Amino acid sequence: MPKKILSGKKKFEFCRTLPKNKAVKKVVIYATLPIGKVVGEFEIEELISDSPSQLWKRTAEFSGITAHFFNTYFDGRDTAYAIKVGKTKKYAKEKN
Repeated sequence: MPKKILSGKKKFEFCRTLPKNKAVKKVVIYATLPIGKVVGEFEIEELISDSPSQLWKRTAEFSGITAHFFNTYFDGRDTAYAIKVGKTKKYAKEKN
């Protein structure tokens, strides 16, 4: 997913809870194995909460995931959350 975020194809990062600290303005992007490193960051443009069905309607075009994955991720939940990706920055050198 990091490539989709950094390329602008994915504009929403989904989560089951939002950051508790409202002062948080950036999210680091970690690439899972085989890279296993932090590859960049993005600014938080907006924090969104809604019912899963409404959130999918609002975010589907730039979700970067399938409806099936989305529905499985939020299965049994009344509220779903998304972080709208703002300005991105790819690090010149990956970080541990």
